[in-house]
Amino acid sequence: MEPRISVVIPLYNKEREIAQTLRSVLGQHTAPLEVIVVDDGSTDAGPDVVRSFDSPLIRMIVQTNRGVSAARNRAIAEARGDYVALLDGDDRWHADYLTEIHRLIAAYPGCGAYGTAFYIRSADGMVQGDTPRQEGPVDFFREALSHYVLIPSATTLRRDLVVEAGGFPEGMKLGEDQYLWTKIARRAPICFSPKPLACYSRTAQNRSAAIYTPENSLYSFEELYKPDAADLSNEYIARVALGKALVASAKGGTAEARRAARFFRYTRRSRRILWKLRLLNLLPARWRWPLLRGYNALAWRIAHKGL
Repeated sequence: MEPRISVVIPLYNKEREIAQTLRSVLGQHTAPLEVIVVDDGSTDAGPDVVRSFDSPLIRMIVQTNRGVSAARNRAIAEARGDYVALLDGDDRWHADYLTEIHRLIAAYPGCGAYGTAFYIRSADGMVQGDTPRQEGPVDFFREALSHYVLIPSATTLRRDLVVEAGGFPEGMKLGEDQYLWTKIARRAPICFSPKPLACYSRTAQNRSAAIYTPENSLYSFEELYKPDAADLSNEYIARVALGKALVASAKGGTAEARRAARFFRYTRRSRRILWKLRLLNLLPARWRWPLLRGYNALAWRIAHKGL
């Protein structure tokens, strides 16, 4: 039986990009079961753009602004498919993306998530993301310490496992994807295809990862820590949590950053990030964001422009 795949798209002020995103879904060589767009309180014309598409596959749900995790959870709750293919409102797929996901599910049944390689569009042009090179089930936590295995716009999840795991952590502003990946990977294998079939935009309007506000969430990476874990999941959550703490520190969240540095000091694989966090926290708060932003911009250019 062919897998039934529901496409899940959260929408918040993506007027300039959402049409291209939807065209990439409707142009798939293997059609999805449905496309669920959740308008999370947009204040622009993005919802009108969605309504302009004359397709029986597209269904739009409107809710007050509650954040990307709440929007995804709403769509997943409404989905009729056995799998949910995630796609952000400013990214897009190659026409063979869903065909490849169907093939992976048939070849490697029983996995909790299926991801593919992807391209990154930035102001400098298009580059391929640093992903694993092998096809099939991977050691997720080991690979994810040095490569991108799953990103939302190139990931399809088993819906029952998402529901069992409690969905995306609502109220979490950074790392909400990795929070759910951790729960899924502890329940089932993660499958990967090295074919780059998605495009992630770093230049899109209102990119949520570029916007930081203090979190108001019941969830944290500390609760995912398992002292008896035999895999590298504790190292993975430390890597993500310390990366979040860098942003928090840069935005003036000194106490939050110090707490993360204390709790995740057990890490052996992310000592550099830990020391960078401790150093950043020692600096005057007004220096931190320009310094971190400059460091990240330089690191991107070194990694992708061969400097």
